[in-house]
Amino acid sequence: MTTPPFQTEKADALMEAHGLDVLIANSPHNVRYLLGGHRSFFFQSMDALGHARYLPLVIYVAGTLDQAAYIGSAIEGFEKALGAFWPIHTHTVTWGTRDAAEAAVKHLTDMGLTKARIGIEPPFLPRDADQVLADGLPDAIFGDATPILERLRAIKRPDELAKLSAASDGVIDAMRATIDWATPGVTKHQIIHRLKAEEHARDLDFDYCLVTFGQNRNRAPSDQQWQPGEAMSIDSGGNIDGYIGDLCRMAVMGPPDAELEDLLAEVDATQQATFAFLKAGATGQTALDHGNSVLKSGPNAKHTDLVIHGMGLVSHEAPFIMSNRIYDGVDAEVPLEAGMVVSVETTMGHPDRGLIKLEDTIAITEQGFEMYGDAARGWNIA
Repeated sequence: MTTPPFQTEKADALMEAHGLDVLIANSPHNVRYLLGGHRSFFFQSMDALGHARYLPLVIYVAGTLDQAAYIGSAIEGFEKALGAFWPIHTHTVTWGTRDAAEAAVKHLTDMGLTKARIGIEPPFLPRDADQVLADGLPDAIFGDATPILERLRAIKRPDELAKLSAASDGVIDAMRATIDWATPGVTKHQIIHRLKAEEHARDLDFDYCLVTFGQNRNRAPSDQQWQPGEAMSIDSGGNIDGYIGDLCRMAVMGPPDAELEDLLAEVDATQQATFAFLKAGATGQTALDHGNSVLKSGPNAKHTDLVIHGMGLVSHEAPFIMSNRIYDGVDAEVPLEAGMVVSVETTMGHPDRGLIKLEDTIAITEQGFEMYGDAARGWNIA
């Protein structure tokens, strides 16, 4: 790779708007995004190493690619030899957090950027590395790069959309295979173990599986057994190169009765009402309001909740439509754009029949939307 995979013009404009000259990204998702999908083969499932941790740093300077840099682990020298990194200045020399920050200070000093306005990721930068940057660059001004990086990731490239679509299809296929395999008395532990194997068989990295049986709405793994007539809610995330397929489907051990049919239809009515207002130029708040108007007209409204959230490399990312304990709905009234991807989930916590839920992944298009992983949305019978 010789050129950045992201829109440098957009990055430059966002940096100017936030008063920053330099970005230093270190969170796994933003490093992966800025490097076009790279995640060190050695640190796929861990980042601890000795007394410290793996701390990759991508340095981007507005208006020029000649001063960009990647600070990586010494182990990544193997990948450097394979041409994995686009920055001209790639230093695969570090073994921890402090020496990674020291390498960043040296690079910025060599580039004459000791007085720059530097954006970092406060929620993700280790305290010791942050201190090294502050001590090594006493004349620099540090700011928060988090919103800039969130905006950069909000509109997906075609290759990102393809990965999200494939991940969603893979998760649904794995769910269907798991449901077909299940028999009365199977435990939640066994369902999760089987789903993980099915996702791996489809070249997905397994993230999680949340399962409920019957009246019990606790979604943690346990030895609870799935009994005939009980509904199962199965909600799973599996990813391809970090891009997440996150969906929820319903199954029943044996044919669903009339009440279960009605409950799932009520949930789906809210989903469909929300989908109808998801398109480029519309606002997420409009879709949320319309979905909630249908939800509130249902007989189980007091047990039901609707959520819309952006997704991609992070399960909840821009556009931020909801206001909750995680983030404010800063994008609620901002028009949606083609290439954005959102998750729509309607959850009913029925007091007698348990959790009835659908979660769908929606890519915004100029004409409307495209649903990823759109199969198995009715009752799947085990």
